[in-house]
Amino acid sequence: MYVIQRRLTIKNTFKSLGINHTRTMRLPYAPSTPPVDAAPDTADIYARIAERRNPRPLIPLDLSLLHSPPVADGWNSFIGAIRSRTLVDSGVMELAVCRVAVLNNAVYEWNAHAPLALRGGIKPDQLQAALTLPCTAEGDIAELESSALTPQQRAVLRYTDQMTRTIRVEDIVFAELKTVGYDDREIVELTTGIAGYNCVSRFLVALDVGENNAREMKNVDDMVAALQ
Repeated sequence: MYVIQRRLTIKNTFKSLGINHTRTMRLPYAPSTPPVDAAPDTADIYARIAERRNPRPLIPLDLSLLHSPPVADGWNSFIGAIRSRTLVDSGVMELAVCRVAVLNNAVYEWNAHAPLALRGGIKPDQLQAALTLPCTAEGDIAELESSALTPQQRAVLRYTDQMTRTIRVEDIVFAELKTVGYDDREIVELTTGIAGYNCVSRFLVALDVGENNAREMKNVDDMVAALQ
């Protein structure tokens, strides 16, 4: 009975994330509970990941990473720190994550984090800007400057674009983070968040975690309606 219930819970989780079961991930998902023949510390790793997800079950990303429990454990610690132990505004962090998802065409990442951005205080037209603005990495910022984004959000979006697309960040783009008021710790947290979720997006897309690569990103208006 427990196994059946667990499978139903996982199935419902996939459904809530808009995951497409007409496709399959490039690898099978790892078991949702520690295998009986696993290394002694594997159960502890599962427990740590489950604790961070609580009250939700393990998600498809977890079940992909858990093919290598030590990697999943380190990933959980790193991303967990970015998610829950940083001081930078959570809405701005989520806006940066969403922009990474757009630039890397990581549908799973967008669908998971866009609602979090809205909950974090990002306005629908600001989230729409992150979805539709052309990349600013090469210096074309005319549309960015006339967008609904605040000066702080514009600075973060330019920083995200250059970190993601050109890797090297121009001095003027970095300096703008300071100009709009971010301190050293916040800049480090934004930088690790952008870098970390570039890693996440590349993992998701390479393995097609959640079977989302062939799908469209969720519409902002639909997500706003779902949160009401």
